[in-house]
Amino acid sequence: MTATAPTPAGGPPASPAGPPGPVAPLLERIRAGREFGANVYSTVDVLWVLYDRVLRITPETVDDPDRDRFLLSKGHAVAGYYAVLAAKGFVPVDWLDDQGGPDSRLGDHPDRLLVPGVEIGSGSLGHGLGLGVGTALGLRAQGLLTPRVYVLLGDAELDEGSNHEAIAYAGAVGLANLTAVVIDNGSATHGWPGDGAAARFTVNGWTAATVDGRDHDALHAALTGQDGNRPHVVVAVVRDGK
Repeated sequence: MTATAPTPAGGPPASPAGPPGPVAPLLERIRAGREFGANVYSTVDVLWVLYDRVLRITPETVDDPDRDRFLLSKGHAVAGYYAVLAAKGFVPVDWLDDQGGPDSRLGDHPDRLLVPGVEIGSGSLGHGLGLGVGTALGLRAQGLLTPRVYVLLGDAELDEGSNHEAIAYAGAVGLANLTAVVIDNGSATHGWPGDGAAARFTVNGWTAATVDGRDHDALHAALTGQDGNRPHVVVAVVRDGK
């Protein structure tokens, strides 16, 4: 299954600028005069739709074995993640005031030992999808068939060979409880021919949907559009920077 949002001639889907309403003031609180780039702003809509409409996890169920798992592989885009976690009550809002400070729990990459609701500590790009494959396998081995694993990665991470191994393996063993979300903001070095980033996955047996990364309804439909038999990828196309 491959679904593609309509694209205007000469470019990607048109998108409104600015973070979602509940997140905008919290992201500004983190920013505190600093500059964020497209790496942060391109992820916020996907993160909001995941936590507001898709993920089966709340601040009260962060340790529930039956919860969904969300893994942020694109850890350098963490500011938007913290803003969404605060908006949903996983972390106190006043933690945002010292993000990245020497005594802050909110580092420039998330730390699962310090931040409630965070599943992995990130660092080098390209590791999150492999961790997601392992998490999905572990859930299946335990007979936990309801939880899904969602991994958010940037398009440039697809340049890393570790991701190709994870993509091929997940497709070969039919990890139906795994969803990858690729933020395509045009930052990949090598790019891809044909049908875009989704082709990296479908050639290995994944289902795929490519949508406007600012369209919340399209994102929700794509993120819940897995067929229950194969791993699924959602490519969220964002070209408008902020």
